[in-house]
Amino acid sequence: MTPSPTLDAVVVGAGPNGLAAAVTLARAGLRVRVLERHAGLGGGLSSAPLTLPGFVHDVGSAIHPLGFASPAFREWPLHAFGLEWVWPDAPYAHVMPDGTGVVVERDLERTAEGFGRDGWAWRALFEPLVMNWENLLDDVLRPLPRLPRHPLTLARFGVRGVPPAALTARLLRTPEARAAWAGLAAHANLPLSTPGTGAAALVLGTLAHAVGWPFPRGGAQSLTDALAAYLHFLGGEIETGVEVRSMRDVPPARAVLVDSSPGVLLDLLGDRVSPSYRAWTHRYRYGPGLLKLDYALSGPVPWRDPALARAGTLHLGGTLEDIARAEASVARGVAPERPYVLAAQHTLFDPTRAPAGHHTFWAYAHTPPGTPDTYADSIEAQIERAAPGFRDLVLARGTTNARQLEAFSPVYRGGDVNGGRGDLWGLLARPLPSATPYRTPAPGVYLCSSSTPPGGGIHGMSGCWAARAALSDVFGKR
Repeated sequence: MTPSPTLDAVVVGAGPNGLAAAVTLARAGLRVRVLERHAGLGGGLSSAPLTLPGFVHDVGSAIHPLGFASPAFREWPLHAFGLEWVWPDAPYAHVMPDGTGVVVERDLERTAEGFGRDGWAWRALFEPLVMNWENLLDDVLRPLPRLPRHPLTLARFGVRGVPPAALTARLLRTPEARAAWAGLAAHANLPLSTPGTGAAALVLGTLAHAVGWPFPRGGAQSLTDALAAYLHFLGGEIETGVEVRSMRDVPPARAVLVDSSPGVLLDLLGDRVSPSYRAWTHRYRYGPGLLKLDYALSGPVPWRDPALARAGTLHLGGTLEDIARAEASVARGVAPERPYVLAAQHTLFDPTRAPAGHHTFWAYAHTPPGTPDTYADSIEAQIERAAPGFRDLVLARGTTNARQLEAFSPVYRGGDVNGGRGDLWGLLARPLPSATPYRTPAPGVYLCSSSTPPGGGIHGMSGCWAARAALSDVFGKR
C-alpha cells in the first residue's frame, strides 16, 4: 500500500462502529480512510444469500430498535442515502408453552390493557421512560461513569434496571406479563439472576413502545450501505480486502481507530502496550456464544396462534421460569433441552427479501462453548412446537456457530454478539475501568468496537464516542 501523509485518521474495520467513527471524524472536516479485510462492508450489520439465491438473510443482527433510535443515526441524513425503515404491525410477541402468543403492541396503553391485572405494573415500569426515551438513550448510550444529563430519568431507570430481572419480575403476577418481561431480559445473554439484566429489558421494552422495533428494508446491509454512502459524500475513503496485521499495515495518519476486539488491538500494538493495559485486557470477559439458523421457506410460518404473524420479532422459550432455567443452564456450560430462541420474520413485512410467495426466517439460541451444530435440532423443535408443520416448509437451512461467527468478526469472541459480558462490571470496565476507555497506551490509537461503552447493539455510539475522544485529544476539536 502506498503511504499517504494526507490522511488525518484511519479506521480499521467497517462494522457499524467503525463506519460511525469514520462519519463522525469526516463530519468534523477530517480526511478519513476505512480499511476492511472483507470484500463487503458491515460485519455483523450485513446481509447475504445464506441459503438459496434470491433469499436475503441478515448475517448478524436482524431487528434494529437501537439503530433507529441511535442519537447519531437519528441526526445523520441516512434516509437521503437510501435507508428506509420497515415497522411490523407489532414490535414483538412472546410464545407461551401452549403456543398462544403474547403480543406486545407499540401502544403502551393497549399493551397494558392486554395484561389485565398486570397492566398497572407494566405501565409503571415503562411509562416514565417511554415519555422521556430520548433523554434515557442520551444517558445510557454514553461512557460510564459520567455525570448524567437527565438524572431523574436515569434514576427511574436505575431503580428497575440495576436489580436482576428475576427480582423486578416480582412486580408482575400473570404468567403472560412475566414471560414478556423475561423475553426482553434474556437479550442480555446472562442468567436472569444477574444484576443489571433488568436494564436490557427496560431499554428494549421502552423502545418497543416509544419507536417500535423496525428493521431496514432490503436487509441490514441497507443501513451499512447508507452509512458508507454518507461517508463517501463527506469525502471519506473505504478500502476493502485489506488485511491489517500490525500497525505497519496502516497508512500514516495522526489517529487510528480500531473496530475489533481488545485481543486484536493487542496484536496490532505489540510491544507498544503497557503491562498493566495488557493485563486488564486479558481479564476482559465475554458472554456465551450462539447458534444461528437462517431459513428459506416455501410459505409463512404456520403459527398455532395467528396473532404471532403480527410481530416482527418472536421470543420462544415459555414462561419466565423456563427462560430463567435455560439461560442459567447456558451459563453453567450445559445446552438446555428447550432453549430460549430469538426469532425474526422479515418477509411478512418486507417481501423484497425473498422470491414471490416465499419467506425467510432468522433464529438463534445462546449456547455454551463447544456446542455442536446438531443443537440446531433443539432450536428447530422449539419453533415446531409453536408452529406445527414448520419443517415441511423448509427449502434450505443455513447454520452459523460461535466459531464461525468469531472467524467472521473477531469482536465476537467465542460467538458473543455483545462484544463482551454485559453485566454491571462488564459495562463499567469495558475493556478496563477508565473515564475514557477508548484510549490505548499508544498515543493516537483508539479502540472503537462494541467492546467499549456503551456496548453491544447496533447504534454506532461506541464508534462515535471513540471518534470524539480522538477529535479532542489529537485534533483539539470538541
